This record gives sequence, structure tokens and C-alpha cells, in this order.
Amino acid sequence: MRLTRRAVLGALMGTAAGAAFANAPTRSIRPEPRDPELARTFVKPVEALIDEIGLTGKVGFVVADAETGEVLEQRSPLLALPPASVTKAITACYALDALGPDHRFTTRIRATGPVVDGIVQGDIVLVGGGDPGLDTDALGDMARDLKAAGVSALTGKFRVSSGVLPTFASIDPRQPDHVGYNPSVSGLNLNYNRVHFQWKREQGDYTVSMDARAQRFSPAVSVARMRVVDRSMPVYTYSDAGGSDEWTVARPALGQGGSRWLPVRKPEAYVAEVFETLARSHGIALPRAEFTGAPPDGEDLVVRDSKPLDEILREMLLWSTNLTAEVAGLSATAARGVQPATLADSADEMSRWAHDALGAGHAALVDHSGLSDASRVSARDMVDALLAARRIGALPGLLKNMPMRDEAGNVMPDHPVTIRAKTGTLNFVSALAGYVSVAGGRDMVFAYFSADMDAREAAADSGDEIPAGARSWKGKSRLLQQKLIERWGTAFSA
Repeated sequence: MRLTRRAVLGALMGTAAGAAFANAPTRSIRPEPRDPELARTFVKPVEALIDEIGLTGKVGFVVADAETGEVLEQRSPLLALPPASVTKAITACYALDALGPDHRFTTRIRATGPVVDGIVQGDIVLVGGGDPGLDTDALGDMARDLKAAGVSALTGKFRVSSGVLPTFASIDPRQPDHVGYNPSVSGLNLNYNRVHFQWKREQGDYTVSMDARAQRFSPAVSVARMRVVDRSMPVYTYSDAGGSDEWTVARPALGQGGSRWLPVRKPEAYVAEVFETLARSHGIALPRAEFTGAPPDGEDLVVRDSKPLDEILREMLLWSTNLTAEVAGLSATAARGVQPATLADSADEMSRWAHDALGAGHAALVDHSGLSDASRVSARDMVDALLAARRIGALPGLLKNMPMRDEAGNVMPDHPVTIRAKTGTLNFVSALAGYVSVAGGRDMVFAYFSADMDAREAAADSGDEIPAGARSWKGKSRLLQQKLIERWGTAFSA
């Protein structure tokens, strides 16, 4: 049921802002709280709303006027919690600053010698440029273009270079092995570094396949292998077999048939095998790939550019693709002249940049996607960052529109409040930050972070992708987000 304007004004006009932030900094870069007199007119504290919803853990939020920076309401503004995928909003700003909106990631096929009568007098080198969106169809088109360039064979080696970025086997090692949103990261990526696993029950047994699926091409791969085994738990196991990813799956979990995406841990070997298959389909027989760091000099026979960076980032914020965030962040760090040894090193560089460029003075990030729960950002710092991003025009146009919903989750199409924001979700962690426009044309900036870290830690040992209670907790947190935005939209309209 929607709140009336009168009810919301009576309930909202006051927050614990004055008391909760009695020692607020006086620097003008920080938004200043409203008159603490509002707290005395507060009828229904936010704490009561949290209790009604039954949300456990901790909650911190800030909402501020987008033009003046005046804080309209806040609760625990300096409480630092995991930002989850809200991190990607900072990453987008970081990448745009270092690389520019027109930056493109370029993948090349290079020859180290001339082509004579269709034969490369030397090596053929597949050179990665970090493109996070490269898929099997695009790689198939590059194989076709190599054939069109007159190549049919080579005298040397087939080499693969991903040295433009370091390679990491996963984003967050604490995640379950089998989740596709925690893939490897490299300077040469394919299908978001995921492999398609499909199974079907036939005559009492299962047939399984692993392929590099796209819309037009789906070549089978052997660099990732699956065995069905008789056990109840765990559903999946992973082991590194040196040259391949070895998976097992529990037979009782399969049912009649299905499919899912699994992460790839050896991205260069994955890309090499798929390209060898696609080249072979065009009559180009390549020897088994060898892997190199920096690519050798030579002539580029085929060049494929990605979409412009601003389009890539818009899609990243829409679909929350973790690989894109890590590639964008690592590429930005490299462009700043820093060669990180770990994702955390690069994220630390991004944190320092966010302090200086966005005013997020205490943000402490360990990756660029928000997948790790070790990152910490306060609502106050996130609002400062969003205000700065708005001033320079870096972010609002990239964030997705989010409709207001009623308590049943149904979209309210004619609602006067419009939101452009980024969500963030981990088990027992929920965040939302962005921009709100309300009746009368007033624009606001907000950040909301919530987490029950005790419940998250208790669930970590279960190994479940979605542990018991996580869905219910997320639903309560999102309901609180919705109610807060509804209140702000009514109380603070122009």
C-alpha cells in the first residue's frame, strides 16, 4: 500500500542525522546535514521501520540534494560496509578518467613474417587486448578474416599473447568453485571466461558436453572437462589438472537434463583451443598453441576493435558483469603507469584515485567488481563520489533506470519518482546507490548499504551458492530501500 504524502511527511520529517553525526567534518566538500530541529518532529524512526520489516544486521544510508549537497536524511553515514556491485559505479568513473569514453580494446592476429603463396613465413600470434566482450562468434569472424587475408598455413608456431593484463585464476577465491560470475581475468578473454556445460539423461545414463557457446558457433572444448559421479554432495568439485580444468558433478543433482555456465580458470588455453577449431573450419591448420607474455613484432593481418568504453560500461552497469569491471579497472590502472601484482593492488590504486578525484575519503576496495566482501565503503563516501561524478558528467547517463515497485514487487509505471542507480548483492549484503528525481524537479543523490556479516560468515561454510535465509534477507533489504526512496520522494519534493 502506498504511503500518503501527509503520512510520510509526518513520519519522515526528522532523522537521527543531527545526533548520529554530531562530530561532522566542516570541510565544504562534504554535504552538511539539515537543521537538527527535524529530529524532534520525527514520529516514526527509521529503526522502527527496520524492525517492522525484520531486517537483521547493519544499515547505513545518506540522501542529499544533488545541487547543494545538503544532507536531507542519514543513518550511520560513516558505517563502512561491503558495497558489493555498487563498486562498479566507482570503477566506471575510474576507467573513464584513465582511458576515455572512446577507448576500445583491440584483439589482433599478427604474423611475424611475410605471407608467401598463402603461407606465413614465421609465427601466427593471437594478441589479446583485454576485450571483456570477445565471444566465440567474434573469434570465428577473425578466423574467417584470416582466411580472407590469404592465409592457409604457416612455417612457424601458433602463439597466444595475453600480456597486456596480468592473469588471475578467479576474482574472489572465497566464492564457490562453480559460480560463473567468478571467472578468471586475463588480457585475453572469451565468453566472459565461462564454458557452457550441458547434460541430458538418456537410457539411464547421462551424456555431457562442454562447449564455447555463442549464437552462431558452439565448438566443443577439451580444456574444460566434466565427469558425472555417484555422490550426494557437493554438487560440483573442481581441480586444476595442469593443462585443463577438471570438473565433477553429483549424479543426483542433474535430473533429466539442463545446462549452466561454469567459470574458466585457464583463459588463454580456452581461447587458443577455440581459435584452433575455428581456423581449422576455414582450412587453416594451426599447431598446438604456445603462450607468451608480450607479443612479438610483426604485421597485423586481422584487427578487431571492441565497442567504445562508454558503451561497455553502460552494459556492465546494466548486467553487472564482474569480468568487465575487473578488466576495466586493471586497464585503467595500467594506463596510469602502475603494474599491479594482484587485483587488490589495482583496487588499492583505484581507492586512492577515488579519494582524490571523487572525495570518497575512506573507501577501501579490494577488487573492481564488488565480488569480495572485504571491500568497505560508507554511505557518506559513496554520496560524495556520486555528487562528484554528477558534476563532471561521468556517471548518471550510464546507470540504468529502475522503476518504483509496490510491496508485492509490481512496477508502478506512473510513479513520480524516477531512479538511476546501481544495485549490489551478495549473500546477506545488499546495496543501492544513485540518483533520484522527484515531483517538482528536485534531484537527489543517495547511497544505501546493508549487511548481516554474522549471517554471511555462518553461511560461508555451507558451500551453497544461495544459503538458507539469503533470499528472504535480500527481499527485506530491498523492501527497506523501496520504502526509504518512497519517503524521500514525498517528503523532499521541490
